Amino acid sequence: MRLVLVAPAAAGMLASGALYEQQLLAQLRADGHAVETLEPTAPPPADALVLIDGLALAEVAPTTLAGAIGLIHHLPPADSAAGGALARLPRLIASNESVGRRLVQERGIEAARVRIVSPGAPMVPRADGSGGPGCALLSVGALVPRKGHDLLLRALARLFDLDWSLSIVGDASRDPAHADTLAALATSLGIADRVRFAGEPAHAILEELWRQADVFALATQWEGYGMAIAEALRRGLPVAVTKGGAAADLVPAEAGVVCQPGDVVELSKGLRRLIFDRPLRVVMAEHAFAAGQTLPGWPQQAAAFIDAVR
Repeated sequence: MRLVLVAPAAAGMLASGALYEQQLLAQLRADGHAVETLEPTAPPPADALVLIDGLALAEVAPTTLAGAIGLIHHLPPADSAAGGALARLPRLIASNESVGRRLVQERGIEAARVRIVSPGAPMVPRADGSGGPGCALLSVGALVPRKGHDLLLRALARLFDLDWSLSIVGDASRDPAHADTLAALATSLGIADRVRFAGEPAHAILEELWRQADVFALATQWEGYGMAIAEALRRGLPVAVTKGGAAADLVPAEAGVVCQPGDVVELSKGLRRLIFDRPLRVVMAEHAFAAGQTLPGWPQQAAAFIDAVR
């Protein structure tokens, strides 16, 4: 099958939608499909099945929309140009159950026009941990308010008596003002020397951060699926997350702590348990790894994607 993905060129490489598409397209190519990408203003070839990333909907020509399939990671505002274009697409693929439900319930799209293909979990090595006396925490998510990095910083600042460090991996360019606020917050809380804002590092550096992590933490307000959480489980990391959207659905009770979104005190108490109690982390790591191995991989999900677009 020949497929063309129309997507914005400026999407952050570690954004969940961009990661979904990178890994999906790589698997489709490995499976023998002809796949290419186009920017929104470029006319697609007539003999290809056209997929349009939701972030590009406002920029594509109406003629491109007519026979295309929308690939939707987050819902655009209903009254926006992208929201109007979304309603005109004949078929939609949602990358998570939550967005699929919202397309039907909130936007009035017929259920028959919507298919759901959730992400695959990557084939990644198990984390080794920091090996140090302290606890190395890793958080992966763009530096935007929805990801709740400010809440995570406030929760950790309460644990001044414990030995911990935090690396935050995520694109700062999507909301530079918020990114600056996070750095200032770490300073005002007195924890700037324990917090590293790693940006979007090269693959080898990111792999090293994953390898040396002891705990994965994300205080997100809402997640449609939680690809970084799935990867953390795959790598055997205990997790501290919130119940924002589908973020907690992936996490068995034995594999980490799950808190209410926005509850700094509850999150701080959960983090205290993980940071202070090394034997507990070891047990939770085993449960996390076991849970991660049950998640479907990209070969399975790429096959489901092809079934959905035929």
